[in-house]
Amino acid sequence: MQVPASVLKAVEMYNRYRSPEAEAEIIGYDNGVLTVRFKGSFCFTCGVNDWIEDLKYVLEDHGVEAEIIDIIEESETTRIARFRIKREYNT
Repeated sequence: MQVPASVLKAVEMYNRYRSPEAEAEIIGYDNGVLTVRFKGSFCFTCGVNDWIEDLKYVLEDHGVEAEIIDIIEESETTRIARFRIKREYNT
């Protein structure tokens, strides 16, 4: 699993500002698809998917264009999301 440095940096930044309510962990990267486990108490009034969508915007801030493919509810406090990395560009 060779995760691009820009993706690693984006996940690090995401966790810095959203933990402990939400924490992202990369669990896979294959053929341009990034798989991330999100866990935490979240802010359910905001909508759990909003916490996941936030990573898409942090990725963009780090030069990575991505789209959410799907979100799977693993448990009440855990979701797995897959992102298609469309392209990386210099920021």
